[in-house]
Amino acid sequence: MTERIIVIDEIDPVELYGINNRIIDLFSSHFPKIRITVRGSEILLKGNQSDIDIFEEKFSQLTELKRTKRHLSEQDVEFLLSSKKDNQPVKPDGNVIVYGNEGKIITARTKNQKRLVECYEDNDLLFAVGPAGTGKSYTAIALAVRALKNREVRRIILTRPAVEAGERLGFLPGDLREKLDPYLQPLYDALRDMLPSKKLEALMEEGIIQIAPLAYMRGRTLESAVVILDEAQNTTLGQLKMFLTRMGHHAKFIVTGDVTQVDLPHPSDSGLIKGMEICRGIKGVSVISFGKEDIVRHPIVTKVVSAFEKMEKKNLKEQPH
Repeated sequence: MTERIIVIDEIDPVELYGINNRIIDLFSSHFPKIRITVRGSEILLKGNQSDIDIFEEKFSQLTELKRTKRHLSEQDVEFLLSSKKDNQPVKPDGNVIVYGNEGKIITARTKNQKRLVECYEDNDLLFAVGPAGTGKSYTAIALAVRALKNREVRRIILTRPAVEAGERLGFLPGDLREKLDPYLQPLYDALRDMLPSKKLEALMEEGIIQIAPLAYMRGRTLESAVVILDEAQNTTLGQLKMFLTRMGHHAKFIVTGDVTQVDLPHPSDSGLIKGMEICRGIKGVSVISFGKEDIVRHPIVTKVVSAFEKMEKKNLKEQPH
């Protein structure tokens, strides 16, 4: 067994280790075969020599990175430790949004997913509209998780209108939350891809991540948060206005929806298209229109969407004027 001491100089160890040692703890977790003891400006390592050599090399890279950045983030550590076989660090890929569970890389995979990521940087309100399977909501949630990890915001708030898509809410078992959970399940699924279960539960218990039906947004001012309204095609224009006017300082709002899948009793009541047109052209607002080419689910989904579009166009032609 090899022992080695790394001495940190010229950099304040507290800044390098992060708040409550979050950065150094995350860094150390990638080296389970090494016994690591942190004592002030010294780090004592015990383990296999080759493992310690890699640790020292990576830690040196982390130190150099800290010299160029005011604050290190968890994402910086993940980038640094995502290595090729030759142990050379992988340069951050512009398409990578965030690292999920078990090293899963969440990326912008299509043209409009990339556009959504780019527009997020320069706009506070985004509309992402398109057919099912294009990754609108998933990309939006990945951006929210990244912002939370990088401490750009204090909260993530995810909401959907509790509109029945063929099922009867009143006949479902359980209390209100249990009745609503099936409607919010896609949001939970995306979060579970990006955050460990225990951490997700803790963040939800603390109110740092909130998932609630749209009606619960009334009367609130949402500050320092990424707020996502999913399935917005099922909102009326009045509901959409209520949601958008909840925006507080240092907040990002993302509205996602599919105008071809309206579950309202009267589809013409959907306020999504009207709301987009009203907001289009306002500085700080961006509209991203996803298409069939952005579908990232099973290839047959693209064919299904095309078949339905053909049928709908045919029906429109056959309707009397």
